[in-house]
Amino acid sequence: MNDLALFLGQMIRKPGQVSALAPSSRRLARAMAAGLGPDSGLVAELGPGTGKITRAILETGLPRENLTVFELNPVFCRKLAADFPGLRVENHPAQEMQARGLGGLDAVISGLPLLSMSPRLQHAILSAAFLALKPGGVFVQFTYGPRPPLDPVVQRDLHLKADRGTHVLVNMPPARIYHYRRA
Repeated sequence: MNDLALFLGQMIRKPGQVSALAPSSRRLARAMAAGLGPDSGLVAELGPGTGKITRAILETGLPRENLTVFELNPVFCRKLAADFPGLRVENHPAQEMQARGLGGLDAVISGLPLLSMSPRLQHAILSAAFLALKPGGVFVQFTYGPRPPLDPVVQRDLHLKADRGTHVLVNMPPARIYHYRRA
């Protein structure tokens, strides 16, 4: 089954777990992975779905053993494990990063739909991510909306600063990338 068919099937069966209209474009995936490479250290990806961004991350030369992905949808987890043998695929919520033994991360790449999440859930996910990130580590997030994807109160509470990144027009819908770091 191709990625689009699998994606649409899961969107219909489990709409609470799939909130995008279509899988990320190759251009968005590459933009999310920009800056990573063979020497990037440890990376986590949140909400990889069918693996478009996962593939772009690995195409940077990042060793497969340096990447851990967190995906709630078990069908997507099976696809990720089949498509990327040896990849650490966690069928657990992103907030469980530390409970799953992750720490010392250089980057967290997120495809999670933060805008559709409550501030409380955003806070839990970003808190876990920044506890797992090394000092100076980056949380990369894209959004389809016209405003930053993180609730301003959550950003303030966690002492994060946001840098607007690439605007990817060749995506359905167009997306904007943000980089979050500790202020």
